[in-house]
Amino acid sequence: MHDQLLEAYGPQHWWPAKSDFEVVLGAYLTQNTAWKAVELSLANLQKAGALSVEGLRALPLARLQELIRPSGFYTRKAPALKAFVAMLDAEFGGSLQALAETPTAALRTRLLQLPGVGPETADAILLYALKHPVPVADEYLRRIANRHWLIDPVPGKSHEGYVTLVELTRRAFSRDAQSDHAKLLNEFHALIVAVGKAHCRRSPLCTGCPLHNDLLSIQAAAEPKET
Repeated sequence: MHDQLLEAYGPQHWWPAKSDFEVVLGAYLTQNTAWKAVELSLANLQKAGALSVEGLRALPLARLQELIRPSGFYTRKAPALKAFVAMLDAEFGGSLQALAETPTAALRTRLLQLPGVGPETADAILLYALKHPVPVADEYLRRIANRHWLIDPVPGKSHEGYVTLVELTRRAFSRDAQSDHAKLLNEFHALIVAVGKAHCRRSPLCTGCPLHNDLLSIQAAAEPKET
């Protein structure tokens, strides 16, 4: 699937951000909202000079809530962002580089202890901001995996469902574990988002999908054979 999508869409150059800290902000803000709304919030933060650790640290909480209002759930997301910066200051000297140098398993555990950070947000921060080679699973991957019969039906937001999708991806790329493994997982997730937005929606648009032939092959294999 990775190869088919890469041929169809080309390199995605994801995550769309100018700095690693902006990636962290986006990972929080994109929860339960569309990316266009996140872009409005990021634009507000940029105008306020708050797309950096120092800038966000200096913002009063109420002002931060106002700036990220377009992303929704701002009364929850703003304190969560403040908690991330507080953790970064207290434990890593305010340095994303120092945070990134923490071993993956320990770092993931620490991120999951923060308010407003679930598995998908933690893994997005690890992969896109901190360059750790961890798979990221999302709703698009769940739909594709279910519809292409790669796994038994997986609930959308359950912990078990997320773990299943992450392990599916990890196994698929296990032979590619090398120095650019993070880049490969980054590209795969970005390609899944691309095909998900274009085709694997709630109501699938299979015509023209780069993965359509794969789906047809699966369906043909499942049809009863004439005797």
